[in-house]
Amino acid sequence: MKDKKQSDEKETKKKSEKEVIAELTDTLQRTQAEFENYKKRVDKEKAEFVKYAKAEIIHKILPTLDTFEISLKSTKDNEKFVKGIEMAYAQLFSLLESEGLKPIESVGKKFDPYLHEVMLKEKSDKEDGIVLEELQKGYMLNDKVLRHSKVKISEKDNKK
Repeated sequence: MKDKKQSDEKETKKKSEKEVIAELTDTLQRTQAEFENYKKRVDKEKAEFVKYAKAEIIHKILPTLDTFEISLKSTKDNEKFVKGIEMAYAQLFSLLESEGLKPIESVGKKFDPYLHEVMLKEKSDKEDGIVLEELQKGYMLNDKVLRHSKVKISEKDNKK
């Protein structure tokens, strides 16, 4: 009897272990499926966010586009055309500044490899590495360099 009882207990224990394993396996599979669905939903939301973030900035640029159109209609009057282009530039620059764009100040500053890209060197009486000329303006978006300034820097003239 004692052996039968122990055998029944072992059998019950095996069944309960199998049930626990089956339950845990089922829970794991459900959790994996839920996680995959979550990832798909997040990816879809991220794609939608990017899509509509573009729409927001484009909507803000439309008045500048209108100004360009008006300027282009005034090509017969050179003064009005130039004025219109200046207005469109100012509108666009103001919009981009409000979004966090800042020009990198370069001329007269010490060369900084994080902000500048050297295109030319010129012998000068100034100390080495001073930006003499900005060939293409660089910009930062908030605290991140969006485009490096392309610059000409000084090189000490050692012949003197």
